[in-house]
Amino acid sequence: MVTTDRLLAFAAMSLLLIVIPGPSVLFVVGRALAQGRRTALITVLGNTLGAYALVVAVALGVGSVVERSAVVFTALKLVGAAYLVHLGIKALRERGSLRAAFDGADPARGGLRTLWEGFAVGVANPKTIVFFAAVLPQFVDRAQGHVVVQMLLLGLVFNVIAVLCDSTWGLVAATARDWFARSPRRLALVGGTGGVAMIGLGVTVAVTGRKD
Repeated sequence: MVTTDRLLAFAAMSLLLIVIPGPSVLFVVGRALAQGRRTALITVLGNTLGAYALVVAVALGVGSVVERSAVVFTALKLVGAAYLVHLGIKALRERGSLRAAFDGADPARGGLRTLWEGFAVGVANPKTIVFFAAVLPQFVDRAQGHVVVQMLLLGLVFNVIAVLCDSTWGLVAATARDWFARSPRRLALVGGTGGVAMIGLGVTVAVTGRKD
C-alpha cells in the first residue's frame, strides 16, 4: 500500500493545487452567489464525484491516453468550456428570477440537475486532468503492488481535501449572497456577476492548458 511519507507528500501537493482557485472553485462560488448555500454544497459534491471519476480513469489507464493525446485533451477541454459558457448565459437570462427564489415563489432547483452540472465541470477540469494524469502516478509505490488501489486511495485523499476547501469557498460566497439579497439592486447584481463569472471561466478554460 501507499507509504505514509508518500501519502503526506501527495496530500501537501494536493492542498497546494486545491487552494489556488480553479474552474471548480469558481463554478462553486458562482453557483453560491446565484442559488445559495444548498446549491453550492451539492455542486461541491458533484465536482468531487467528477474529479474521482478522473481518478478511476487514471487508475484504469485511460488517463494516460488523455494526457498523451493533445486531440483528446483539447476536445474534453473545449466541451467543458462550452458548457460553462452555456450555464453563464443561462444565469444571465434568469437573473431577474432570483427575487422569486428568495420569496419562495420559485421552485427549488433540482438536486440531481445541480449534481450533474457540478459533475460535468469536475470531470472536465483541465487542471485536475493534468494533475491526476501526470502527478498522481508518481506517488504510487509499484514495488508494494496493488497499483490501482494505491491510486484510488490517493485520489480519495485529494477529494477529501477538495470537499473541505471548496465547501468553505461555497459557504463564504453564500453568506455574501445573503447580504446582497437585502436589496433588489444588489440581487440583480448577484445574478449578473455569477453569469459573467461562469462565462469568463469558460473562456479561460478554453484558451489555457496544453499547447502541443
